[in-house]
Amino acid sequence: MRGLLITLLLAGGGAGAVRASGHGPLFGLATPTNGARAWSVDFGVMGRHGDTDDGAMLRGMVSYGITEDVQISVSAPFVITSGRFLPGRVTGMMPATADVEAMLAWRAHRRGTGVGRRVESTVYGGLVAAGPQRPEGPLGRPGRAPGLYAAVATGLASRSHYAWVGGAVTRYAADDDARRPSVLTYTAVWGYRPPAFRHEYPNWDWRLFVELTGERSGAARRNGVAVPDSGGHRVFLGPSVLGIWKNHAVEAGVQFPIYRNEGSGFVRERLRYALNYSHFF
Repeated sequence: MRGLLITLLLAGGGAGAVRASGHGPLFGLATPTNGARAWSVDFGVMGRHGDTDDGAMLRGMVSYGITEDVQISVSAPFVITSGRFLPGRVTGMMPATADVEAMLAWRAHRRGTGVGRRVESTVYGGLVAAGPQRPEGPLGRPGRAPGLYAAVATGLASRSHYAWVGGAVTRYAADDDARRPSVLTYTAVWGYRPPAFRHEYPNWDWRLFVELTGERSGAARRNGVAVPDSGGHRVFLGPSVLGIWKNHAVEAGVQFPIYRNEGSGFVRERLRYALNYSHFF
C-alpha cells in the first residue's frame, strides 16, 4: 500500500485549518451549495488499493456561490500513482480520474419541514477534459476527448440526521475512433450528529456518515467496437467523518467492496479512501 502511505504523508503536510455547516458527505452525492458570493477551496487526497496495484492522487477544487442556490466549481488533479482500475469517481464532488472538471450546481428545490430541517434537491452539470497526465492501464490508451457530467441528489438535512440519494453519469465524446467508457454512479448516504458532538465555535462540531457508492462502467470502444472485458460493476460501503471548526472542515473515510464484477483487464479493488480539507471564506 505504498500509494496509501505516500498520500497520507502528503495530506498530513498539506492540511491547513469556520462556517462550513452546509458541507456534505465525502463519497456520496448531496445537496449543499455555498452561500451567495461565498468562496470555498478544497484540497483532497483519494486512493484505491487493489490486489496488485495502488492508485493515488491529490486534487484541488475552487467553488463560488453565485447565489444561495447556484454554485460553480472547478477541480484539477495531480496523479501520484495510477493502477489498472476501472474508472470511478470515488468522491461526490471530485472524480478520481486524471481529468479537469468544471461543474455547475443548482439547488432546484428546497422546503423547510421544521426547525433546522429541510428537504432539498440539487442538479449538477459539468464539462470534463483530459488533464496533462495519462493514467496507466487499458484506459490510458483510448481517445482523450472531452466529456459531459450530469447528476442529481435529493434528501433530508436536519440538526441531527442526514439522508441523501443521488445518481450521476459521465459520458465522453469519441476521439480518433476511440471512446472512453461511460460511467453510471449511484450513491446513498445516512448521517448522524450525536448530541455529544454538537458544539459551536470554539469547539469542533462532528458528523458521522455511512456511505454507499455503486459504479457501473460501460465498455471502452475502438473503431466503433466494444473492447472485450473493459467494463464492470461494483458497489462500495463504508464510514466517513466530518469535522467543522469555524470556517474549516476536515473529512476522512474509507469504503470496502460489497460487490465486484470487473473485466479481466482490471485490478480488483480491496478498498478506497479519501481525505479532504475545506476552507470557506
